[in-house]
Amino acid sequence: MRYEFQGIGASRGTALGRARVRLPHALDVEETHIDPSQVEAEITRLHEAIAFVKKEMDDLRARLTGALIKEMGEFLDLHALMLDDPELLASLDRLIRTRHIMADYALRLQRDKVTQVFAAMDDPYLRARVDDIDQVIGRIHAALHRDTHLIEGKTGEILVAENIAPAEIPQLLEQGVIAVVTTQGSALSHSAILARSSHLPLIVSTPGILPKINDGDALIIDGASGLVILEPNAADLKHHRSREAAYAREQKQLHRLRRVPTRTLDDVEIRLSANAESPEDVTESHAQGATGIGLYRTEFLFLQRNELPTEDEQFRAYRDVVLGMAGRPVTVRTLDLGADKADRTGLALRNEPNPALGLRGIRLSMSRRGILETQLRALLRASGYGPLRILTPMISSREEVMFMRREVRRVHRALKAEGHAVADTVPLGAMIEVPSAAIALSTFVRDVDFMAIGTNDLVQYLLAVDRNNDALASMLTPLHPAVLRLLHHCITLADRNRRPLSVCGEMAGDTQFTRLLLALGLREFSLHPSTLLSVRKRIRETDLGALMQTAPALLRARSMRSIERWVERAD
Repeated sequence: MRYEFQGIGASRGTALGRARVRLPHALDVEETHIDPSQVEAEITRLHEAIAFVKKEMDDLRARLTGALIKEMGEFLDLHALMLDDPELLASLDRLIRTRHIMADYALRLQRDKVTQVFAAMDDPYLRARVDDIDQVIGRIHAALHRDTHLIEGKTGEILVAENIAPAEIPQLLEQGVIAVVTTQGSALSHSAILARSSHLPLIVSTPGILPKINDGDALIIDGASGLVILEPNAADLKHHRSREAAYAREQKQLHRLRRVPTRTLDDVEIRLSANAESPEDVTESHAQGATGIGLYRTEFLFLQRNELPTEDEQFRAYRDVVLGMAGRPVTVRTLDLGADKADRTGLALRNEPNPALGLRGIRLSMSRRGILETQLRALLRASGYGPLRILTPMISSREEVMFMRREVRRVHRALKAEGHAVADTVPLGAMIEVPSAAIALSTFVRDVDFMAIGTNDLVQYLLAVDRNNDALASMLTPLHPAVLRLLHHCITLADRNRRPLSVCGEMAGDTQFTRLLLALGLREFSLHPSTLLSVRKRIRETDLGALMQTAPALLRARSMRSIERWVERAD
């Protein structure tokens, strides 16, 4: 029977395929006892399953490339830490030995015990970590039965599940999954961001679908509109083929825009820089005609390793980015470990009560000055090979800006004295992602050479909504009057003081927000290279003069619905 479901489109693309249903995880195993003589063999079986899961994750980590290295590697490392926890192994062994139970039931008891501890915590971030416990225990349980119960993916399947973890995305792609539909989730979650980077169509927050669907049912999904059709009819199939053809034409048209300027219909030039974190991203940015690298993330050099990168390692990486952009400016963000970006070197704290508000970004750099000095030396040495700018994350006050200014000058003088070829001037910028920095921007706007607004963090901090909390997904939107007023304040202040300003969060790469940002006065975007051509097309179809006449109405909007209507009319 045909059904329609409406979710939230989180990653564009259409797909027609068979459903693969994954019901909500519940480790429902019966209490099964074993003979005392079988205890040691059962413990060995459990240890072998854990070793299998460790190897599975190591193999997966080794296959990660590009954007997947950083985001998915973080979750794999977190799960690896749980598997290496001696207390977990000891507790499971103890349960099997003392109660003479099978490993499956021991896993269930341990999972229930840990879940109760996490559920009692006051901090919502830590409560949410129970999902990681579920995933790790679920992996071990699957490994215990891998010979008889492992279900291999089939090419052409659309996964329908309660939710997906970021670390699952490379496995799904390898299995030939062509799209994902979830009943929970947010379009700004890590999983959604990675799905967009991987060009995997994703629809989130789709209520009512799991009870209606079975393995093998036919599905059509539209990742742009969020529409899911179960058991489509002839008219649906015809419409899907039309959308596929239109999408193919659109991609062909976009390809022609790789070498054209980014100008509005009334000939106003807009700068489109690219976000990058790998050599592959830099190559794609160059090929798509980006005006430069507006945000180069350096965390990938610190993740997936057990020791800190040396000055020469960092220098070579930054130099190669500069050379790869062939004279176009490269903006490198200093280390932004912290929150959910814990590394294996122990540099980022793992047990902070509230990591999202903890020792991260500039705060971590100020507390570990030797690490900062090494990175600044590498960056300034790379500046001798082409235009390079230094961007500081998590700025919240003028004092932090002045600290970075002093450190850059000190390291610059030292390198010159040592005979290194360093650019005479290396611009220093600030990330505006903390509300205090945005509100008090006038106190330090003249102390920086440029700014970049990180809308992902700014929106969640301003609205007090965790972007990984599914229960609050509908509240996490940049179309809030407070967000727009703060963006307009920063853009206007930067323009008045003749300081370049870009937006580098997910908002910059979403074409539904392109004209809104232009109306707020933005003239420089920094976005993932995969979205650059779509945004360029939208800009080239825009009459900026006419659009700016509607800006006062946008800023007067008193509700999110009023802003949504403005966006719909501007589209």
